[in-house]
Amino acid sequence: MKQNIFQSWCDKWPVIKSTKPLATGDGVVDQAGLNTIETDKLFDTINKAGTIAGQSVLYRSLMNPSASLDEINAKQQALREIQGNQAIRDNLENIIARSVEKEQALYLLLFGEFLGSMGTAREDQQIEGYGYRQYRRAVRFMVDLCGQVYSSEIPESPYLKTIFEKINTFSESRVFSLMQGPVYNTEKGFKTKQQRKGSFVPATIFVPRIFKPLLITLVLASVWLLTQVISFSIPGLSFGGGTMSGILLAPAALVYFPFIGSYDRDNCIIPLREEFKQSEELGDALDALGQLDELLSFIKFSEKYGSHMVLPTMSEGKHHSIDLLNAMNPVLGMENEAYVGNDFTLAEEKLVFVTGPNSGGKTAFCKTVTQIQLLAQVGCFVPAQAASLTVADKIFYQAPEISHLDDGEGRFGTELKRTKDIFLASTAKSLIVLDELSEGTTFEEKMESSANVLDGFYRKGNSTILITHNHQLVDLFIDKAEGVAKQVEFANELPTYKLVDGISRVSHADRVAKKIGFSKEDIDNYLANDK
Repeated sequence: MKQNIFQSWCDKWPVIKSTKPLATGDGVVDQAGLNTIETDKLFDTINKAGTIAGQSVLYRSLMNPSASLDEINAKQQALREIQGNQAIRDNLENIIARSVEKEQALYLLLFGEFLGSMGTAREDQQIEGYGYRQYRRAVRFMVDLCGQVYSSEIPESPYLKTIFEKINTFSESRVFSLMQGPVYNTEKGFKTKQQRKGSFVPATIFVPRIFKPLLITLVLASVWLLTQVISFSIPGLSFGGGTMSGILLAPAALVYFPFIGSYDRDNCIIPLREEFKQSEELGDALDALGQLDELLSFIKFSEKYGSHMVLPTMSEGKHHSIDLLNAMNPVLGMENEAYVGNDFTLAEEKLVFVTGPNSGGKTAFCKTVTQIQLLAQVGCFVPAQAASLTVADKIFYQAPEISHLDDGEGRFGTELKRTKDIFLASTAKSLIVLDELSEGTTFEEKMESSANVLDGFYRKGNSTILITHNHQLVDLFIDKAEGVAKQVEFANELPTYKLVDGISRVSHADRVAKKIGFSKEDIDNYLANDK
């Protein structure tokens, strides 16, 4: 079960990127895969959420995408309803717009640092004075949010209904009643208006402001009475009643404000905020707000992308499969009319080899496939003319890593450990991308090790894509009629960024070396200039 965003913040000031991925094999994507897929860049691209809650929920979705077809389809149905019903969209956008302006007040109350009566706030998470203003703004935000949802048109899609129900459930909770007020402070703790009915236990009502008319009246009456006592006790005192009252009122005011303010802060505001932070209903309501904002973010992303976007057709299958028409990279294709799309199908073949010279677009293409699979499993639109995918139980992306001094086995062993972890955690429903295999050893050992690994994945039945320069390895499998070969296309030694059938057997190393200024001629020139 996913944590609500309250729980992911761990009782600290909200951090949008607070959700951590699960360990390898436990979640859909692990940390290494997310890093290689460049999920943070993907988040920055699709993030159009306005609230901190919405951005936190969106980031959580990318860190822990769903492997449930029902959940994905429910999200897609909600997106279609929002797009097809302008009234619902306008209402949701109004809810989010008002929340953007006010949600900070809630976080300040719940997680802010009290500076004391004389402190001056210099950071967003610091609270000046006694916290009355922050308290009023925070509870008003949640009360208004519940009011907006309560008066909203009831949506038809189950996903939206569930979101609304979370907020309505909070409006029936004890914490909501405390926020709505009045709050009765008794010897047995805080009581709501409903809990107070029929009770004869003495209680004071917490009023979140320092000016309390009844109390001030009592103070003034006490000061006046004291002046009468003093005048009576000391006959012939030359001060008039008004002057004497003024003399006594000044120290009374100096005592009143810090005493009342500190009492309310320490005995009401801070204990109430601790109860608020422990409220699962409040956490769920804030999570629901984030889910609404996430849905709107998906729609805004699709409208801003600048090219064709679709909600992919998702299905369950014994084996992972994917079928994309004119698919583009979600990050690189954003508002880029010149970006080259590609068709790609992986079904019965199970194994695809992608070959070609450096800078031809092999890695960008594989990141396109994995990013689209990830977006599909968070319920988002994907950049393609058409897309059909099965739900992947695991998405793995292995890229070469630089070995460290304490690795022990060196680069080859470090990589092989990662490959082993992927192999053991994957199933026939998994999508796996491998960027080269068996680096850091001899060619003969690389061939043997790579062939063994790929044969294992092929027999397991998952979708495996291998990026490689090793055309001999590709020949070995194609000769056995296992897998298909693709290559990145070049025309006049320049990449077209199209993926076509075939095996690339050429290297453009010299072209790349010239491009970066480190060809044989460049080296000769550097040496000649050093003489």
